[in-house]
This record gives sequence, structure tokens and C-alpha cells, in this order.
Amino acid sequence: MSGSRSTAFGRPREFDIDEALERAMQVFWARGYDGTSLTDLTGAMGITKSSMYAAFGNKEQLFRKAVERYAEGPASYATRALREPTARSVAEAFLRGGVRTTTSPGCPTGCLSVQGALALTEQSRPAHDTLVDWRNDAGVRLEERFRRAIEEGDLSRDADPGRLARFIMTTAFGIAVQAANGLRADELDEIVDTALLAWPT
Repeated sequence: MSGSRSTAFGRPREFDIDEALERAMQVFWARGYDGTSLTDLTGAMGITKSSMYAAFGNKEQLFRKAVERYAEGPASYATRALREPTARSVAEAFLRGGVRTTTSPGCPTGCLSVQGALALTEQSRPAHDTLVDWRNDAGVRLEERFRRAIEEGDLSRDADPGRLARFIMTTAFGIAVQAANGLRADELDEIVDTALLAWPT
């Protein structure tokens, strides 16, 4: 979205909304919700506080928009993984995608969905809840995909789709934390290799 978009008063915006949101997402990704101040945001976005409020709402509303952008951009591998032809390839694509995103050059290490609001204060409760809902939704979609794999005969009838989804989600969270701790992509891929050894045959 370009700077030609007009405000409610008919004046053209003085900044690119898409670029400003990208920069806000990067700040939240690097510092988390509580660790990010309005000054951090406006400084990174190159706009004033009044412009930020006019374009995005308050900090909580901006965070929600940043999370949506993250889900549709860096974390879009999660949606693509669900389209893989087998349950095992879904699991592998999900985990390898997590490795790529959490170690991507030029981006913060770790995962916005894991690190964005771990510290729970009254102020960060809405941000925390937003991320919990997002993570839970990802787990539900994995479980549904694995359930379909059972119906299609790709997974054994004895397989537990909920348990498998929780296993993959927990491994993915661990990968994100280890990426933030400084593990390299090749080291994280070895973790994926080990996790897949436990996949039901």
C-alpha cells in the first residue's frame, strides 16, 4: 500500500503503511510486546505517535496487525505445510519451515509467536492471549490434517492425531527457543531429523 492513500481528511499519508507495518513486526519479533515501547515503534516505523494511532490504532491493535503480517509472511510455511501429500511430509515441512524462519538472515532469531508475549503482565495480557489463540489454532489445524490422513489410510488407525499435533507443535516451539539461543540452522535441522525418527510408520 503506497503513500498515496488518503486520510479521513483527504490529505495523503506521508508514509508507506505496508513498510511501516513490516518494521513494526520486526521490532515486536525482536523485543516482544512488553519489551517494545511506543518510542521503539515510531522510531523504527519513521512516523509520529499521532500518525501511528491514526493508521493502526493503539499498541495492542498494532501488535495484532503485526502478528497477522507475520502469519501471512514469515510463518506462512505453516499453512503451506498442510498441503503436503502425506502426514509425515506435513510434519517435516512444518518443522523445516520453522527452522528456516527462526534463523533467516536479516530477521530476528526465534519466533514471534513464541517470544512475542511470554512475560505475562496485566498490560501484555491481550498480546499474550492473541498469541495463545494463534498457537492453539495451528495445533488444531495440524490435528485436523492428521485426522484426515488416518481417514485416507496414510496414517494407521491406531495413530492419535491430537498427540501427533502436540508433538510437532512442541518440537517447533523448542526449535524456536533454541534458534533464539543461537543454534544454527544445520543444528536445528538435526533436531528435526531426530524428531522424525519417532514418526509412526
